[in-house]
Amino acid sequence: MFTGIVEEIGSVKAVKRNGPSLRLVLSAVKVLDDVKLGDSIAVNGICLTVTTFDDATFSVDVMPETLKASSLDGVKPGTPVNLERAMPANGRFGGHFVSGHVDGVGRITKKRPLANAVYVDIQCDRALLSYIVPKGSICVDGTSLTVFDVSERGFTLSLIPHTYSETVLGMKQTGDLVNLECDLLAKYMEKVVGQSKMTLESLAEQGYGKAGW
Repeated sequence: MFTGIVEEIGSVKAVKRNGPSLRLVLSAVKVLDDVKLGDSIAVNGICLTVTTFDDATFSVDVMPETLKASSLDGVKPGTPVNLERAMPANGRFGGHFVSGHVDGVGRITKKRPLANAVYVDIQCDRALLSYIVPKGSICVDGTSLTVFDVSERGFTLSLIPHTYSETVLGMKQTGDLVNLECDLLAKYMEKVVGQSKMTLESLAEQGYGKAGW
């Protein structure tokens, strides 16, 4: 489990392709302080397992399904990435519940400064928009953010200077892809409501609720 509070910006040192999968070697500093084999580290919002490490780098394996659902297939040596270690049991919960399992990708369509903020428009699959609401939470490239506005084709973020400078979102340009993880609570709520609706419809088909029952 993560919180979407980025600890540092690392970079891709090497990309080793093996058919439809990848092994990434990533340069980092802070997240290596107490790293152990098998630890989970979110890389641009994707929960990945540390397979090897040294004083300056760590390696992770990326499965084919992860590549299909994320933007990692486009990384290359030198690509900056947001990094966050899994939340410790005694840690502060600064962002929101983030699983590290991305729902899909979005594309930045516009960036515009206003006073001390930068507004970022992101276009995404309409299937994801049912989980995105104004003032709700969303994780973008591993960063916990609040949705400013929602349209028929995407949503808008308003980034404060700290977020803009301390995450890769400040480096992204119009047309770039970003990983999206929708609010975990919203997805569970849809599941519960959907199952309840199916149960009620099933009972109605059996005649429950009619006079005499």
